[in-house]
Amino acid sequence: MTSGSNIEKLVATKAEAYRAQFERLANLLGRPAWVGELRRAGLQRFEALGLPTPRHEDWRFTNVAPVLRLPFRPVLEAGDGVVPQALDAYPFRQVAGARLVFVNGRFTPSLSNLAGVPEGVTMMSLAAALETDNALLREHLGRFAEQADNGFSALNQAFFADGAFVHVPAGCVVNTPLHVIYLATSQQSGATFHPRNVVLAEAGSRVTILESYLAAGGAHYFTNAVTELTVGDEATVEFLKFQDEAADAFHMAAWHGEFGRSSHVRVHSFALGAKLSRNNIRARLAGEGLECILNGLYLTRDEQLADHHMIVEHAQPACASHEYFNGILDDKSRGVFHGRIYVHPIAQKTDAKQTNKNLLLSDDAVANSKPQLEIYADDVKCTHGATVGQLNPEAIFYLRTRGIGPETARRMLIHAFAGEIIERIECEPARAVLDQMVWERLEANPHVGQHQPAAELAPQPGVGTPAP
Repeated sequence: MTSGSNIEKLVATKAEAYRAQFERLANLLGRPAWVGELRRAGLQRFEALGLPTPRHEDWRFTNVAPVLRLPFRPVLEAGDGVVPQALDAYPFRQVAGARLVFVNGRFTPSLSNLAGVPEGVTMMSLAAALETDNALLREHLGRFAEQADNGFSALNQAFFADGAFVHVPAGCVVNTPLHVIYLATSQQSGATFHPRNVVLAEAGSRVTILESYLAAGGAHYFTNAVTELTVGDEATVEFLKFQDEAADAFHMAAWHGEFGRSSHVRVHSFALGAKLSRNNIRARLAGEGLECILNGLYLTRDEQLADHHMIVEHAQPACASHEYFNGILDDKSRGVFHGRIYVHPIAQKTDAKQTNKNLLLSDDAVANSKPQLEIYADDVKCTHGATVGQLNPEAIFYLRTRGIGPETARRMLIHAFAGEIIERIECEPARAVLDQMVWERLEANPHVGQHQPAAELAPQPGVGTPAP
């Protein structure tokens, strides 16, 4: 445990190291000129915000001291000796679709495949797009994230070197998913990657994006990612983020989205890896009559910590947002969920729902949940709720009365708990892959089928925690 005074000193020391690195790399990262200005603004924002400590309300359950203890070594060059087998770690490799592959944060053409990109659709390395001084990028890069609400996002603005740029023009339908894959192979302690993704789906378009972060032999590294998504009027977008970083790695991410009138957006977050991970999700419902579903599952064990911090802003009338996040926590791991729905005065007829459920497989696992509503409109339908507990003995007892053994009953209930989230994925091939992967991860955990004493399995009025 790091005391308050010690972490403040650590934050100050690390902040000074970040500033020194920026000055050293400014010329290398500053092209074209407007990007240099954007980076300088990111550094200034970082200096204004500082790095989060547990004294910040939004970070009081997530101590980032282990991240700050790492040496800060931004990786700017592509990895060497990358072989095709590096993609063996990619779970969606059998799912059809074009792919951009980044190794240690830099675009790797030998592993990428853009042959299936439909005509008119742009899918390319962000660094390459910046070399052409792309007008769309100049309009959209940093549009949302420039007002970063934490120091890590501001650092990404200052230090990003590469990432994905995807543009789907108006009315275009992309029938197969577009894959954005980040592989970490660096064994250098403190190797730091700052991926930056910009996705534009114009009016009436339809696209599925699979964004994955994986370890292909890497260890002791830090990923600090930012994704910006703009969805036009009447567009349909499904965005799935999959994080399975190395067990001793750290993953910070900010995801910013703005959605247009009558659009349909589904965003999924699956957090399985990393010693410490945090997803800051910011969704602005900027057009009337749109529907947005935010959906996530986190599986933690050992001493992992997985944190989702979400703000959904209803800025126009007649919009619906539904958030569903489930966590399955084992050993001494922790899950954190902090969600806030903000309804503007103009946003009448809002329909918003926020649910967080946590299933504890160990007495030492901890879940912190804080759902919030902030409503300034009169005619709304808004609900929120959170549950934390172990499996309901009554549910297990019910299955046993149907001739199902206790271990099988536990497995059935736990798989169904995860399945609530997985079944909301509309892309069938990706849904099948995740269903199989989560099944295998859970089956590999001896606590999933662990036998409970008979006394715990019989229903007892007034005793026990309701099933999440």
